[in-house]
Amino acid sequence: MDGFEAIAASAVPLTGGYGGETFAVSAAGEDAVLKLYARRPDRAAVDAALLRLVRGLLPVPRVLDAQVDQVGGDPTYLLTERLPGINLQDFLETADERQRESIGVQLGELLVRLSGMPFLSFGEFHGSELRIESFGSGGLAQWLNHHVESFGLTREQVDSLRKVIDRAEDLADSGVDRFCLVHSDFNAKNLLVDPETARITGLVDWEFAHAGSPYADLGNLLRFGADPVLERAALRVVRETGPDLGDRLVERSRAADLWALIDLAARTGQNPVTTAAHSLITRMADTGDLAAGRPDPDVVH
Repeated sequence: MDGFEAIAASAVPLTGGYGGETFAVSAAGEDAVLKLYARRPDRAAVDAALLRLVRGLLPVPRVLDAQVDQVGGDPTYLLTERLPGINLQDFLETADERQRESIGVQLGELLVRLSGMPFLSFGEFHGSELRIESFGSGGLAQWLNHHVESFGLTREQVDSLRKVIDRAEDLADSGVDRFCLVHSDFNAKNLLVDPETARITGLVDWEFAHAGSPYADLGNLLRFGADPVLERAALRVVRETGPDLGDRLVERSRAADLWALIDLAARTGQNPVTTAAHSLITRMADTGDLAAGRPDPDVVH
């Protein structure tokens, strides 16, 4: 049995994400995480490079081993240390207001660090050198056209949604015109926290990271408007300590998140997040409003 087979033999699936490619393992007497890349084999090299790039700046695990080229029948993989802590999504189910505010402050600090890591162009990372290639031409309206048939909306709902998208695109275009490191899945299911101290111990699952909008990760965090206390604290830190992102920060962040939201909504039923995304897109179509009934985290009720 070779090294990879020996590691994989003890693999136990980890919860938190929905890819089904991440496992808890034991390697050289150390608790570790094995991430396979059966669906996107080229991404292993990117993730390994990103984790090495940001380690010490963000709470990411050490890379213990990586196979970024496919060898024989084995998939590419990444073996990292297993960070301490529990899933933030689970922690927030019982966290009190003080703890949720503390988490929000820490999330704001992470968002500031991400938005302060600049890149010269917008696009997807490729290879160990993190070469950036454009996602292609076309804006949000074209992105909606590509997915809208999957939503199952009426013609009136589609017309209303198009108006929301047009206004959001204008809003996004009038914001800060620079690019930064975007985690692109910045939410509680991809964060770890020490339940005793309420300190964030890990930001994991970097498979969608790219060079993009400094509003995108904040938009992901604000997507479902689930925790105004946490969100308000994060916004305060971003505004007070981060690079200047201008006015209408909540709206611009929600506009930037539409790229991911539309893609998720088109895959409704695959998991709870895609179903929730479809519900949110439908509410946007029904209300003609980008907020779609989500609470404004800047308003204390």
